[in-house]
Amino acid sequence: MKARRIQPARFGLFLATLAFCALLTPVVSFAAPYAAMVIDARDGKVLHSRNADTRLHPASLTKMMTLYIAMEAVENGEISLDTKVKISKNAAAEPPSKLGLQAGQRIALRYLIRAAAVKSANDAATAIGEAIEGSEAAFARRMNRTAKALGMSNTTFKNMHGLTQSGHMSTARDMTTLGRHVLYDYPDYYNLFSRRSTSAGIKTVNNTNRRLLAAYKGADGIKTGYTRAAGFNLVASAERGNKRVIATVFGGRSTATRNAKVAELLDLGFTRSASRVAMRKPGLPAYQGKTAPVGKTIRVATAVKKSLRPVLRPTTAGEAQPSVVAAAAMSEDSVVAAATVIEHDIQSALLQAQNNSGVTLASLQEEPTPPPQPKVVTRISTAGGRHWGINVGRYNSRFAAEKMLLKTALAEMATLDGSLRKVVKNSRGFEANFLGMSKETADLACRRLQARQVTCYTLGPG
Repeated sequence: MKARRIQPARFGLFLATLAFCALLTPVVSFAAPYAAMVIDARDGKVLHSRNADTRLHPASLTKMMTLYIAMEAVENGEISLDTKVKISKNAAAEPPSKLGLQAGQRIALRYLIRAAAVKSANDAATAIGEAIEGSEAAFARRMNRTAKALGMSNTTFKNMHGLTQSGHMSTARDMTTLGRHVLYDYPDYYNLFSRRSTSAGIKTVNNTNRRLLAAYKGADGIKTGYTRAAGFNLVASAERGNKRVIATVFGGRSTATRNAKVAELLDLGFTRSASRVAMRKPGLPAYQGKTAPVGKTIRVATAVKKSLRPVLRPTTAGEAQPSVVAAAAMSEDSVVAAATVIEHDIQSALLQAQNNSGVTLASLQEEPTPPPQPKVVTRISTAGGRHWGINVGRYNSRFAAEKMLLKTALAEMATLDGSLRKVVKNSRGFEANFLGMSKETADLACRRLQARQVTCYTLGPG
């Protein structure tokens, strides 16, 4: 009888053990796979990898691509940081993490970008994609075109926020590649990822990566991600001295263990990277926006090469035919070469203006007027009241100003064709100017540029 009383107790203990094991089994099965990648950001050299090409769930690392395209769209004039985006019901209904946007609400794009970058807000990310491409499906197609252009060969995007969806996959290698492009392709925006907190218009939001930023010396970004299927993911970048390292982890078990692993990988990267490395930034990919054909890049040097060549000035009886200076050869991939041709045209135009109209333009020159050259015909003449111009911004470098001038000339050929592009250095920076225009043309050009959210004001004579 005593044995019979013990047997049911043992049987109950056995059932309890089975139930406990059954509870443990799903936990193990849901553990996300681990993958890692470490590179020297300066030249892209791989310093460590593990399962780096395994397709896994990227979670909110996806938002790096959403933000990359937003930066691209702003830089190419598709949309402005000040554009008021109307929030759709679809965006407002996204699950947390979210900013708390309401359907029908209007909010500046800059605040959506901050919320997506810092708080990893899903509603903000969706609103960004809809504002740029009109729908989630259209934006996902652009994400995939851009991924291909960046060389992310094992990535497929289905949404702009990273919530788990069938087929929405990436790899540690591809996300590391994307992180490097965010860093080098749009450096003016990169500081977003290092902000511990920021204003998102309707509230102040805290950075989801603030613990690593505070704990690891030199860390300044980039993006966290978490879903149950993905685990705790992170692409992190840090700079120490002249070294910069990017480390990526997929499948962390918690925020703390993921951050510890990333710190370990960053340490490994700084140890293995060479002290002196020639900087080889990644190339800017083909522009995938609405204003450029798919797979085509707008290259400013090529655009100058295709510009209309100077035409001989009409001659009068007994006047010798003026000579024409041959255009300099242009490199397809060199903005510097384009700038050289522009500078040559500037000098020629100044000489021509002084010879024919008596107008003194020395105040616009940065170099002394060269010795007289054979008479040339340039893109402009200051005759006929063409003493006006426009300014399209002040920049920290001559290169940035020249790039803006060339990009603006491409976008507004109707009014700027025939004007003179000129960078003027002063104590505050490098002014990007178009000169040799009539007052009417200058006013019209500014109105058209301002309608596309391009900074512009007119420059009068004198």
